Amino acid sequence: MANNENFFERVYEVARQIPYGRVTSYGAIARYLGAARSARMVGWAMNGSGLKEDIPAHRVVNRKGMLTGKHHFQGTNLMQQLLESEGVRVRDNQVLDFDNYFWDPAKELP
Repeated sequence: MANNENFFERVYEVARQIPYGRVTSYGAIARYLGAARSARMVGWAMNGSGLKEDIPAHRVVNRKGMLTGKHHFQGTNLMQQLLESEGVRVRDNQVLDFDNYFWDPAKELP
């Protein structure tokens, strides 16, 4: 479990740096952390974040821009509402113009 906890903390460190009004994917975080095949573990980390205020889990979506983590938020559309409040356009549980909103930690972080 200690290894998972360490990995989760590394995921949270990356997630905390996602800029307001931008999104990234589970896979992009996994690749940045050197664990390219661990996108699902990033998803578990986001689920385990407990919606802590300092971890913007709503900004992490799947590789196609789908709000696959939305069922972990209170309320039916909270994830979408949080994204839309930041100016991210969402329709049918998918980020519109995903490429324009996408933030790649591998390109943006040291």
